[in-house]
Amino acid sequence: MKLYDFALAPNPKRVRVFLAEKGISLPTVQVNLRELEQFEDSFQQVSTFGTVPVLVLDDGTTIGESVAICRYFERLHPEPALMGTDAKDMAIVEMWNRRAEIQCFSACGEAVRNSAPMFAGRALAGERGVDQIPALIDRGRATARRFMARIDTQLADNPFLAGANFTIADITAFIAIEFGARAEISIPDGCANVARWFDSVASRASASA
Repeated sequence: MKLYDFALAPNPKRVRVFLAEKGISLPTVQVNLRELEQFEDSFQQVSTFGTVPVLVLDDGTTIGESVAICRYFERLHPEPALMGTDAKDMAIVEMWNRRAEIQCFSACGEAVRNSAPMFAGRALAGERGVDQIPALIDRGRATARRFMARIDTQLADNPFLAGANFTIADITAFIAIEFGARAEISIPDGCANVARWFDSVASRASASA
């Protein structure tokens, strides 16, 4: 089993943090996205989508997408539970993780990929010949900031996004906000609860995975 990774990319970090929380270590293969190694034939044979992370099992099965990989390991190693416990808890974690993905992770990605010079001509992950759209920068920033304003209320009464326990929803939101800093997205001044939560997550040993 091995994980195709890139240390500087946010999606692989979601998996690394998840695995670190569970105490799982895996051999990794670094795919340097800055050097466009994702488009080389050797990696395209692993994933025609040209994105990381990708988990390759011992039987040759490939699993792409961060959450899919995390679900695989959650089933194999259920403790500590990072995707919920009973049916209600799992649904709540899924709800917050999806909100974090759509309203923050994707929004920050939209702002970064349409503003950073290194993404010129490849504004969509795994694709070439996709022009940047400057108007999406401000939209991404505004969407991410609205998300943080919304979760500030949730975090007023809860230590973590889905409630009392640290979950994949916290991983997704934390890494999204961390990534968003590359496009000048920061926690709004009025979001003291988000700032407290962010510092709490940042202090976990897994945050540096």
